Amino acid sequence: MLRTLILLAFLVSHLGAQSHPEPLELHRVEASYQPPYYTTLYAPPAQPKEGELQIGVQYTLWIPPGLEKVRGIIVHQHGCGEGACLKSVTAAHDLHWQELARRTECALLGPSFRQRQEQDCKLWCDARNGSRDVFVESLEILADKSGHPEIATAPWCLWGHSGGGWWASAMQLLDPNRIVAIWFQSGTAFSREDGFEMADLPEGALDIPMIANPGIEEKTHERFHTAWDASLAMTQAYRERNAPIAFTPDPKSGHQTGDSRYLAIPFFEACLELRLPKKPGNPLRRIDPNSGWLTPILSDDAPRPSSGYAGKATQANWLPTEAVAKAWREFVTTGTVSDTTPPPAPTNVAFDPITGRLTWQADIDYESGLRAFIIQRDGKTIGRFPENPANPWGRPLLQGMSYGDTPERLLAFEFIDTDPLYTKEREYRVIAVNSAGVKSD
Repeated sequence: MLRTLILLAFLVSHLGAQSHPEPLELHRVEASYQPPYYTTLYAPPAQPKEGELQIGVQYTLWIPPGLEKVRGIIVHQHGCGEGACLKSVTAAHDLHWQELARRTECALLGPSFRQRQEQDCKLWCDARNGSRDVFVESLEILADKSGHPEIATAPWCLWGHSGGGWWASAMQLLDPNRIVAIWFQSGTAFSREDGFEMADLPEGALDIPMIANPGIEEKTHERFHTAWDASLAMTQAYRERNAPIAFTPDPKSGHQTGDSRYLAIPFFEACLELRLPKKPGNPLRRIDPNSGWLTPILSDDAPRPSSGYAGKATQANWLPTEAVAKAWREFVTTGTVSDTTPPPAPTNVAFDPITGRLTWQADIDYESGLRAFIIQRDGKTIGRFPENPANPWGRPLLQGMSYGDTPERLLAFEFIDTDPLYTKEREYRVIAVNSAGVKSD
């Protein structure tokens, strides 16, 4: 069930290369977080030694209320630059990603590095420069804070945008046996300067199911073409080794994340179902590389079961399930994944006649997230919450959305009726609308 969230105001600049006059310490809000949120902050030493992380980072963890044991951790890793770092502070508060975590008995982790614009992103996005060690140590701290010791050893799903994709690549080199799946969102360290080649991959690295997801506009972009080139090269090289990966270009986006979450979330759910051990603590289950669904790389052909695929398998994209394969094809042709199912209807609607305040609770639409709520009084619509949901990068979402797939604000579900006519009994109804525009009952 959804908890009412406290409205937090974050002073953030828009995403991009720009200076910021305030010290990044303004986001040291560790003490204000309460369960089910847990946070820890790493401050680098004044004179870091070789191999120590030189940039501060805050980790915020959300654990589904009532969950007895965390089976895995979904990591939503932002990209390079001061703007991306500032926007990322709300990643663990994303209600749609939280619903994935709840359904799969996982926790959701949002890292927020304190990189300044003039600093080299590789100080953190190359996990070999200390960020891997801080990540693991921070999970141990969060395990203690949350009372969930399994957090320290639980396996990871890694979602990484841009430099976050580079970070996920490096983690693939360092901890392949702890990674359930990886989503490379316009970023990978494969065949890049200071990155890695096939010969560097350790045992287990090619057992990880993966998606490489650049935007079509990156293909010819002066700066971001490297994301396209590296993603394609990685997919082709990995498939030659029969690794489970699919090249998944977004036909509507550039370096922004667009509507990729509507494919990333079901992809992670399928991989968690296939790979998490039946008994927590056991090794991850290995996927049979000859299973799954296949379709030629650089095509939008309908995927076919691998058992009946007529082409050369090592030159084809690999997808884990029929449902993900169908969603994949729709995504690479339209840039999104459609949804015709209604969201859950809101519950516990309450009205305070003294203040005119209407409140409610609502479960989050798993397939599409929520766009808005329609408020009705005596059968007539009197408003929406939020009034004008917007998302310049994709389908409108309740919490708004940044360039890097993080919510721009946190919301409490409430509406003020400015003309409630207190002397008369009124009937209020709240209708949920998902991001695809489908209304609840």
